Amino acid sequence: MSVEEVKQYYEENAQKEWDRLEQHPFEFLFTTYMLDQHIRPGDSVLDIGGGPGRYSLYYAEKGCPVTLLDLSQANTALARDKAAERGVPLRTVTGSCLELDSLVDGQFDHVLLMGPLYHLTHRRDREAAVRLALSKLKPGGTFSCSFILSFAGLIYDLKNGPGFLPADLANQSVARLLESVEQGTEYTGPAFTSSCFVSQRQIEPFLAPFGLEKLHLFGQEGILALNENQVKQFPQEEYRMWVETAKQLLEVPELLALSEHAMYIGRKPE
Repeated sequence: MSVEEVKQYYEENAQKEWDRLEQHPFEFLFTTYMLDQHIRPGDSVLDIGGGPGRYSLYYAEKGCPVTLLDLSQANTALARDKAAERGVPLRTVTGSCLELDSLVDGQFDHVLLMGPLYHLTHRRDREAAVRLALSKLKPGGTFSCSFILSFAGLIYDLKNGPGFLPADLANQSVARLLESVEQGTEYTGPAFTSSCFVSQRQIEPFLAPFGLEKLHLFGQEGILALNENQVKQFPQEEYRMWVETAKQLLEVPELLALSEHAMYIGRKPE
């Protein structure tokens, strides 16, 4: 991974990243639904690689003391602006998740590690990011981390086409991505920036050495990713029915591949 490449992408796209969760609401809706089962008002939260702070601000508004760490100055600056607009306190730190020890002191009730695990293209760096994150988590606290799933690129083409797949199939990196979907292996290489996509079957084996108690593994868009654009246009009553139906199915293993992102939530032993 080129750290500078990833940093530059977000320096240029902080507002786009902020807007993303409004354009794609199911990821935020289902992720907070699951996190809310564990994060209570007043709990301390460390959001590592949290971009412009959508999740950080959500929990700051619930009365949680939140620290946001992100690689991009544009992201942390936008997060501070949004916090000021909403009148909530938010501590921001700019830097790499791999330098966490020197950037953030203390331990937290909950640690979120979302973006780094799909931008760190070397396994040793992903492992280091998890170790460092867990060092900042209190015993008994929850650790939540996200992955981009291998099928996500094809989901994107399906829901936004026509025209996307022909262009992608001419791209050699997409051929490697398709191979990873077929074989259930990880893909590392170019995407929207340097990225690592994984099969849902790889997530628990990757995290097993860290000694966490698994609480949840779920698709962050649920079953709605493929039909996102359609469902957003449904009448409100039917929209809500689909959301509630999707909530019931978030953790069904066979359905994880229908999401673009997956999140693992685990508890650190006491």
